[in-house]
Amino acid sequence: MAVLKTENLTFMYSEGTPFQIVALKDVNLEIEAGELVAVIGHTGSGKSTLIQHFNGLLKPTEGKVYVDGQDIWESKATLRQSRFTVGLCFQYPEYQLFEETAYKDISFGPKNMKLSDEEIDRRVHTAAEYVGLPESLLDKSPFDLSGGEKRRVAIAGVMAMEPKVLILDEPTAGLDPRGRDQILGLIKDYRDRTGSTVMIVSHSMEDVAKIATKVLVVNERHIEMYGTVEEIFQNAARLIEIGLDVPQITKIFLGLKERGLPVRTDIYTLEQGVAELERLRASRNAEGGDR
Repeated sequence: MAVLKTENLTFMYSEGTPFQIVALKDVNLEIEAGELVAVIGHTGSGKSTLIQHFNGLLKPTEGKVYVDGQDIWESKATLRQSRFTVGLCFQYPEYQLFEETAYKDISFGPKNMKLSDEEIDRRVHTAAEYVGLPESLLDKSPFDLSGGEKRRVAIAGVMAMEPKVLILDEPTAGLDPRGRDQILGLIKDYRDRTGSTVMIVSHSMEDVAKIATKVLVVNERHIEMYGTVEEIFQNAARLIEIGLDVPQITKIFLGLKERGLPVRTDIYTLEQGVAELERLRASRNAEGGDR
């Protein structure tokens, strides 16, 4: 059974006013448990609007949203439960820190779940471990931490609720390459260790290629494509047509193909690129064509 599902989901901003805008139109989607899904789409495509439906921050104008098979808008109880089942971390989450210490910020969600002090403490320390935050920083003010450390505290605050689904909107935005790689590694490790479903919204095709198991392409308020990373990047021409990018390594192999070299074009990581060039070289050697 899908952990997240939408049926004919349509959403309008400012419905019934002269400023009415259709943000999503007739979206049907199923996300299986345990996937690491990258959500991509150009600005204004509807991707951020979509993810805010999964824990009830937005209510469908039409259609339904299901979490674990339960219509989240069936009652106040199901809506409340969805907000613990689906943890949503906004872009630049460190701007939402407000407590006196990092510990208190991370514990805010679990406290709202009315857990025991012992369970809250366990979750805080477990979440801090997930994001690589040293124990020595837990008693510090989050405002005395570095930008990367603040980002980790904010993400840990969502992880501490131990959601079945973790959704992160541009989790690497504004970070330097080293910080971006660290955050991506932590997210992948979290998913591998917990078995949770993870969704990340990203503009970086390199980031998507590194960690995703599935890719969801949102275009003009509907689902353009949904499939494995290989399946999506095989449609590189279509991605470019709708205004999205592809990994640089994919562009290189598309260029080689245009120049007549018999290479695959479903290459999206450096490792795949090296392997494909080695295959091509071995093929030419076998044909006596090595120069």
